[in-house]
Amino acid sequence: MLLIAKDTVVTLNFDLADSDGNPIESNGTLAYLHGGYHGIFAKVEEGLAGKSMGGELSISLDPEDAFGDYDENLIRLEPASVFPPNVEVGMQFEGVPPGENDDRWIVYTVTDIADGQVVVDGNHPLAGERLLFKCTVADVRPATAEEVSHGHPHGAHGVQH
Repeated sequence: MLLIAKDTVVTLNFDLADSDGNPIESNGTLAYLHGGYHGIFAKVEEGLAGKSMGGELSISLDPEDAFGDYDENLIRLEPASVFPPNVEVGMQFEGVPPGENDDRWIVYTVTDIADGQVVVDGNHPLAGERLLFKCTVADVRPATAEEVSHGHPHGAHGVQH
């Protein structure tokens, strides 16, 4: 039986909940390339090392282990005139955080619109949250040379080509 190790493709069935146990995502499936390719939270990857198909992991992730702390500096107030006329709460736009260079684009979500102003938030919706991640290993297989060179799995639950 193949064990999870560097350059294996791991498929997980998972549940994600907030710190009170309220479901965020249930019965999810994902595949990632194991070995520091940033396809999954580092703490989860560490906990899965050495497991095989059928193995389970239940782990609590502090904000710094998941989507980071909430950053007030990523909230911006912009004039509505810089947005499309149909702008509404929940829409998302890419932008560069203040004081950053053009290499660091992030996704901003519109959180409020009032008095000709639009409030956008560049934090991930789960930033600042402690999360509970539970998973079962559905499959482990050796990665192909192409997957290793690309740094991610291909095929089912990976990148489709």
